[in-house]
Amino acid sequence: MTIKEIRDDLKEIRYYYAMEDLFKSGSKLVPPKAVVEKVAKYNAAISLAPARLYALYIALYAHNNTQAVLAEDWGYTVEYIKQLNNKLCEFLQKSFE
Repeated sequence: MTIKEIRDDLKEIRYYYAMEDLFKSGSKLVPPKAVVEKVAKYNAAISLAPARLYALYIALYAHNNTQAVLAEDWGYTVEYIKQLNNKLCEFLQKSFE
């Protein structure tokens, strides 16, 4: 997978978690199989990540925070959060090889 594909998937995962209640209620009518499988794939990979990358994934994608909000919450610069996010994408890319 390319880094761009991973970033696109992470955007979709963020959207899933932001709209999780809707997905769960809608799954009774039409199961959202593709996105649920994607979330499961990424969650399995992130469960093996170093603590800092795990925390970043949960904070950015599962909790639907922006990098700017997260930088302020954690007391870091936005640039540092971007660097961590790049490391997260690289970690995921290696996990999927």
